[in-house]
Amino acid sequence: MELLDPLFGSEAVNKLFADRPRLQRMLDFEAALARAEARMGVIPKSAAGPIAAKCQADLFDLPALAHASVNAGNLAIPMVKQLTTLVGKDDEQAMRYVHWGATSQDVIDTGLVLQLRDALPAIHADLERLCDGLTSLAELHRSTPVAARTLLQQAVPTVFGLKAAGWLDAMARHRTRVQALQARVLVVQFGGAAGTLATLGTRGLDVAAALAEELQLELPALPWHGHRDRVVEVATTLALLTGTLGKIARDISLEMQTEVGEAFEPSGEGRGGSSTMPHKRNPIACAVVLAAADRVPGLTAIMLTAMSQEHERGLGGWHAEWETLPEIVRLCAGALHHVVDTIAGLEIDPKRMRQNLELTQGLIFAEAVTMALAKHTGKMTAHQILEAASRKAMAEKKHLRDVLAVDSRVTTQLSASEIEKLFEPLNYIGVAGQFIGRAIAASKAGS
Repeated sequence: MELLDPLFGSEAVNKLFADRPRLQRMLDFEAALARAEARMGVIPKSAAGPIAAKCQADLFDLPALAHASVNAGNLAIPMVKQLTTLVGKDDEQAMRYVHWGATSQDVIDTGLVLQLRDALPAIHADLERLCDGLTSLAELHRSTPVAARTLLQQAVPTVFGLKAAGWLDAMARHRTRVQALQARVLVVQFGGAAGTLATLGTRGLDVAAALAEELQLELPALPWHGHRDRVVEVATTLALLTGTLGKIARDISLEMQTEVGEAFEPSGEGRGGSSTMPHKRNPIACAVVLAAADRVPGLTAIMLTAMSQEHERGLGGWHAEWETLPEIVRLCAGALHHVVDTIAGLEIDPKRMRQNLELTQGLIFAEAVTMALAKHTGKMTAHQILEAASRKAMAEKKHLRDVLAVDSRVTTQLSASEIEKLFEPLNYIGVAGQFIGRAIAASKAGS
């Protein structure tokens, strides 16, 4: 599926989860383990160097690893065999201490954690860029009137800056989640066969601490072979983020509809075209983001389902994570990258927004008039008057303002100038400006 990797992923994160980097992170564990055990006097000091020297993915036969994993049940077993052979060619004594005291899950889990240590900061950095872009968008369009839509219908006036501020507020929360997540997730996995490190006797914790130090990971209270909440938290956190990215993509794609035409993805040569219709300007980034938002929940469900693992080390549930979590990370990173670029180049058409505010011939201001009239007549009476006036305006294809201008129930309470002001969008946006300011301030405080 490599042909689709550039479309659905982000180059920076895709490369972290390719085959060779995955293998390298597992080998990084083996090299660190040898150094830690040599420091603690568990294996001869002379063994660490020769072992670490062969922990280079370029020295390994990846197709042979893949084929051997069919019988082995995981990649760690054939990897350790290849590593042992490589070390033995130069140092038969050092060969005896490869993978000393560890188990396959230690290698694979810690290798994954090391991959996440590279990927999560990249995602966090893109979140920072997105928050910056949304802040600029919210500030720029603080006074750009647009129709708010509820249940896909025009509701009341708002400003585009508030829509952007809503996106920003959610993204600032995701940025906090991704940052906080790393402290819980970036921990070493080292427990040996059943989480007791029995092969190391009384030196187990000493080696574990030294291993964590070598890898610059935290040492958890105990091994977590059968407890998958850490990696599942990565999945659920990124699923939440991807869901909000999907919401932004949905909003922008709806704004791009021909009949709406208020906001557009960045344009460019060969971008968003059709193979048969030369006039089309398709929301291609939004399509990719929405595809990710459709796919990630199902993948996250796999991670959640796989948590019910048996006893000290699970059968099948752990294995289900191997391809699933990397795919979640890749899809989320790709969707985020697309949204960052889209927001940076988003094209806004304020004139079209104004035109769309007039599509209903003033009906979008019915609530504004109702509330002004209610101060004189009471809410229920005002609502009934505007409901009847709105029906009349639609039936006679007249502007609501013209209908109200000849309705004595209204003109006896509101002057012509007062009525006129009620049909100006920026006069009925409430505290939208304050909400925008609050979202921007909260985002800056959390950055």
